[in-house]
Amino acid sequence: MSGKFDDLPETRRRGLERMEAVYGFDMTDGQGDFFAYTADHLFAEIWNRPGLSDRDRRLLLIGLLAGNGGADVLDIQIPAAYANGELDETALREIVIFLCHYAGWPNGARVNAVVEKTIAKARRAADKAAQSAEEPS
Repeated sequence: MSGKFDDLPETRRRGLERMEAVYGFDMTDGQGDFFAYTADHLFAEIWNRPGLSDRDRRLLLIGLLAGNGGADVLDIQIPAAYANGELDETALREIVIFLCHYAGWPNGARVNAVVEKTIAKARRAADKAAQSAEEPS
């Protein structure tokens, strides 16, 4: 089976494939040193190391981002964790309560906004899919 990254060097291929798995959306190769470190080191190497599950890594990252006010990256990480089945609605909402006490209420509130937006969007998509399935062909 041929993949869309097969023409790239092995490290870049592994990095882009891992990025797709982690983020849950299609990736394309990028240019520059920043992208190279992100794909070739962070995703090809760090996200593939043994010892932590993707869920573990995601929990650590969400906590760190919440504490540092990284709402822009939380907008990627939380929906990806939910879509990949790493964190469900109950876990995400519990994370918000926990983080409010350690990362501060304003940071927790930002996480909550992302969590609730993620859950609402998923519910709308599920409702739409259910309605489509019920409609006669």
